[in-house]
Amino acid sequence: MPAPVEEFVRALAEARGAALLALDFDGTLAEVVDDPAAAAPAPGVTEVVSQAATRWGAVAIVSGRPLAFLDGRFPDPAVTLVGLYGLEVRRDGRRDDHPAAATWRSAVDRAVELARSTLPEEVGVEPKGASLTLHYRTCPSRAGEVGRVAADLSDRTGLVARGARMSVELHPPVHVDKGTVVSELAAGLTGPVCFVGDDLGDVPALAALERLRVAGRPTLAVAVVGPETPVELRAGADVEVAGPAAVVELLARLDA
Repeated sequence: MPAPVEEFVRALAEARGAALLALDFDGTLAEVVDDPAAAAPAPGVTEVVSQAATRWGAVAIVSGRPLAFLDGRFPDPAVTLVGLYGLEVRRDGRRDDHPAAATWRSAVDRAVELARSTLPEEVGVEPKGASLTLHYRTCPSRAGEVGRVAADLSDRTGLVARGARMSVELHPPVHVDKGTVVSELAAGLTGPVCFVGDDLGDVPALAALERLRVAGRPTLAVAVVGPETPVELRAGADVEVAGPAAVVELLARLDA
């Protein structure tokens, strides 16, 4: 067991009931697939996450996916679900959306319409209610075109374009990301904090962990690595694991 994991396990032994476990979904708890709608938790994921929720102070799935997608895959109300980087939240079985989410839905609808009329059919346009994602995984040669269209959509609608794994996301200009989410969740607890992620959108969460560490909280930043792992994520990680199956193994160790 890597030294950072051993140290974190020792800290957990003293304060597991006040600890936070936060996890990304795609690439972390589910394999990355060409069709985003087909993504599903890897074998053992739902069981190990629900088990952790009975012992940790809080367990949260923090994702760029909409809440409706996450809710269908993690029905256990003990697991907090945070969708669209913090715009949609299910906590203790109750939904509580960011007040700005509804305000921007018409802009998102307009951006979806423009994207579909502008981009070739091979580019996936995924509406998410309060945001959207443009996917070029099945057509990587279109990356530059997708980036240019996303920039134009941003200018025309006021949405903010963010690069992601083989895609570009367009979000409302609201200051929420995985870093603000992790900071907020950790503020309600006093124990150790662990975050596991694999993509650029997870980098702010690792930065939040670093701030918590400086403030004296035990933390563990885990990067799920593969051919597309951004260097920024690896630079901020304490430990690396290879794929969702390895995440399940790690969570079992932490929860032993």
